[in-house]
Amino acid sequence: MAINDPISDLLTRIRNAKDAKHRYVDAPMSTMVSGILKVLLDKGFIEGFIPNDNQRKLRVFLKYSEGRQSLIQGLRRISSPGLRRYIGYKNIPFLLKGLGTAILSTPQGVIDGETARKMKVGGEVLCYVW
Repeated sequence: MAINDPISDLLTRIRNAKDAKHRYVDAPMSTMVSGILKVLLDKGFIEGFIPNDNQRKLRVFLKYSEGRQSLIQGLRRISSPGLRRYIGYKNIPFLLKGLGTAILSTPQGVIDGETARKMKVGGEVLCYVW
């Protein structure tokens, strides 16, 4: 089965796994998905991810706090294949007063909103995570 939007697929898999309190989730491998997972790892939303080159999958380990509460409270896809959303660095939003992050695709790669503001670079807003 072909996946038309791998980013939405990743976000839906993570959302469903965290709601079911799974330890990990498998997602199809792509460069964009790997970039998003690196940002989530740097921001502390996930414990890590392991690529499986034979099956072309990524195993994403979710991070939970005490009492098995997921650190990811919400995920929202902003730009879609049918409607791309671009933003300048001055207009990158602060989510929940800095507790969440915007993930952008820029000429420098997939980065979070805070880094994009510091680098003074805008791009396509892929998703919000809080």
